[in-house]
Amino acid sequence: MGGTHGGELLAISDLHVAYPENRAIVERLRPGSDDDWLIVAGDVGEVFSEIEEVLGLLSERFAKVIWSPGNHELWTHPKDPLEVRGVARYEALVEMCRAKGIVTPEDPYPLWEGIGGPLVIAPLFLLYDYTFRLDGIATKEAALAHAHEAGVVCTDEHFLHPDPYPTRDAWCRARVAETEARLAAVDPELRTVLINHWPMTRLPTRVLRYPDFALWCGTELTADWHVRFRAETVVYGHLHIPRTTVEDGVKFQEVSVGYPREWKAHGRLPEDPLRRILPVPVP
Repeated sequence: MGGTHGGELLAISDLHVAYPENRAIVERLRPGSDDDWLIVAGDVGEVFSEIEEVLGLLSERFAKVIWSPGNHELWTHPKDPLEVRGVARYEALVEMCRAKGIVTPEDPYPLWEGIGGPLVIAPLFLLYDYTFRLDGIATKEAALAHAHEAGVVCTDEHFLHPDPYPTRDAWCRARVAETEARLAAVDPELRTVLINHWPMTRLPTRVLRYPDFALWCGTELTADWHVRFRAETVVYGHLHIPRTTVEDGVKFQEVSVGYPREWKAHGRLPEDPLRRILPVPVP
């Protein structure tokens, strides 16, 4: 798939457009040039029609949109007329995106040929497997029991169904194996931009206000992927803690908007919430 020459690679996640304040943010998102690409790293919303509308709007404005699903898109929400679950839900989202020309984790990875390139832009869908446990807790079962006792339980336990897999962690392991094979087949001479809704290492979760929530935030199976697969940078969301960290010389960029109560309380949402990934911003 082709690249661009004069634009920027921008990123955002966790738009949560069910909130009017967040929908207003989406309405004012605009590219800086006709060549700009946009990464949407999950959690656009929960209702299929809203997700379709927002991604369609963004695909009309940006030269290319690259999407990785978040947990909220995968929910089978009681308010959503589309009642499909699990893999069928994900496949419906993929087909909707493809109809709009949006790149998904199931499509060939596009090549960025603008400033900073060439780079392979790799949207991923990996889920989580309950291995981001508190120190001293050895099993998934014990970790979930501790989280329930602490009153920290992700809504995924009610709305994110793994069908036909028996568990979400089984689905995660299947996704990791399939994705690992695809990344291993990328030209070893090319560096990558890895995009996943959930953090790909444990480090970003260390600052969570409720540490038990890390159970729903990733998998230890991807801890070295930024090195193995030559990442120039890693883009993620989910935590609603927008920041940049560095591991093994690689930048990890959390690009979420989050809920209005969060960004209002911290006064952290700039006029333009899009994060520039490439060209690399000058300090």
